[in-house]
Amino acid sequence: MRNAILASTVILALAGCGGKQSPEVALGTLERDRLELPAEAHEPVIEILVGEGEHVSEGQVLVRLDSVNGTAQVTNLKAQASEAQHRLDELIKGPRAEEILEARANLSGAQAQYEHDSKEYERIRELVPRKLASQSSLDQQRAARDNAEAVQGAAQAKLTLLLKGTRIEELDQARDALAQAQAQLQQAETSAQRLTVRAPRAGTVEALPYKLGDRPAAGSPVVVMIADGTTYARVYVPEPMRVHVQAGTPASVHVDGEQQPFAATVRFISNEASFTPYFALSQKDRSRLSYLAHVDLTGTRSASLPVGIPVEVRFGDTHQAAQ
Repeated sequence: MRNAILASTVILALAGCGGKQSPEVALGTLERDRLELPAEAHEPVIEILVGEGEHVSEGQVLVRLDSVNGTAQVTNLKAQASEAQHRLDELIKGPRAEEILEARANLSGAQAQYEHDSKEYERIRELVPRKLASQSSLDQQRAARDNAEAVQGAAQAKLTLLLKGTRIEELDQARDALAQAQAQLQQAETSAQRLTVRAPRAGTVEALPYKLGDRPAAGSPVVVMIADGTTYARVYVPEPMRVHVQAGTPASVHVDGEQQPFAATVRFISNEASFTPYFALSQKDRSRLSYLAHVDLTGTRSASLPVGIPVEVRFGDTHQAAQ
């Protein structure tokens, strides 16, 4: 919003001055990179280790969120990943010799039971016509024989499967299950680590929106900081001078209260005009357009300048600029 208001003010100022404003001057504000460090999860703030306005170094712990739930999730996913790993190892090694011997023994027992039930069925079948056995007993023995045959078939199939080893499809499924479990574990570990908010770069803490005990929503910034590094001017370049300004164009930045301007170089300039499509404007209106640009100040003298102050940028005018 601040940048939109500034751009509108610049455009109106250029339009309202009837061309008296120098076309070689761009107006804007002084800026540094502003970082918003978000909450990884909807957990309460349990520790705040810095204060607003404090300078911090890269990697320094700033705020801690409650990690009990995150740690529990990591533990659970570690167990799942371990189970998937053991399953894959088991399939790669294949069946043990003891399992094959057990399957052979089960098959032998099933075959013996089937032979016994088959003979008993034949015996009863011969007795039924002579009225020495009932039809119901024959039916019961037929069911017993058929069941023994099914058990024998299952035992034979299990032994065959063990002898042939693990199928490639089973190995692929086990590998996929392990990869999925490991990916979920890695994601949970990363999320748990981010519950401890660290400074990604050296800089100054600008704001701490939450206090101890607050539960910020996931994604809400818990720390706002201004990063150390290059100071730059965020300016709006008037349309008449846009053709002469490109990335790498030298410039000088003029700040109220500083006698000497600061040497600078254009880092970025937008290809699209702000607010109004260029094709909808007349030649007179096009002269009032402006293009957003970032102009980096060089040297160390600009490091102490406060952000947000208004500046004027002149392009190609660097002979009086100081480092």
